Amino acid sequence: MTQGTVVGVGLGPGSQDLMSVRADRLIRGATHVAYFRKKGRCGHARTIVEGMIPPGAIELPMEYPVTTEIPFDDPRYNELLAAFYERSVSQLIEMAEAGCDVVVLCEGDPFFYGSFMHLYTRLLNRVPVSVVPGITGMSAAWTATDQPITWGDDILTVLMATLPEDALAERIAQTDALVVMKIGRNLAKLRRALVHAGREGEAWLIEYAAMSQQRVLPLSEVGESVPYFSIVLIHGHGRRP
Repeated sequence: MTQGTVVGVGLGPGSQDLMSVRADRLIRGATHVAYFRKKGRCGHARTIVEGMIPPGAIELPMEYPVTTEIPFDDPRYNELLAAFYERSVSQLIEMAEAGCDVVVLCEGDPFFYGSFMHLYTRLLNRVPVSVVPGITGMSAAWTATDQPITWGDDILTVLMATLPEDALAERIAQTDALVVMKIGRNLAKLRRALVHAGREGEAWLIEYAAMSQQRVLPLSEVGESVPYFSIVLIHGHGRRP
């Protein structure tokens, strides 16, 4: 029996018409579809492809055992997630060894801070595995501001708001253009870091980039909380003709 392939398919920022032609083809022709989701939720990736998965396709929801319930630096966090990824990999291997091709839905780009990376490294050399790239959420976010993110020799820095405040402030002060992800509960800390770096007035917040509920506004006009799907940007102003 020929082994099946596990394919991590990048869905882009959240709109079906921003997927690649290859991603669209694979999803519409899939017999087995896997995706991550929080327990009790449909899952954002699954929501994006609503109406695209063929009738009769077998779906495998992979439910996170923990998301924000405990701090990511708690030893239990890594233990729980490592065990979860191992279980998910075992299920995918079982499908592939039965000759099934499995499409794993991945928000944004699978190799850019995506959960699929944790499956990919465990699947390598065990079953055939490949990746279809997707438009990143940050690309959709800076496009939503109607301003280029980098010019000429600008240096772009991508930060996670989960970093310590002093590390955020240092990196923000050093870069030309900036993208900050994973904001959520870290908004107040990020604001303080921007103030310390002297750049709060340059920052923009983009919520739900490329989705129907997209919102773009200066960070100074944002309240005390933001949705999970939010990105903070600072545009570069470098060399140009």
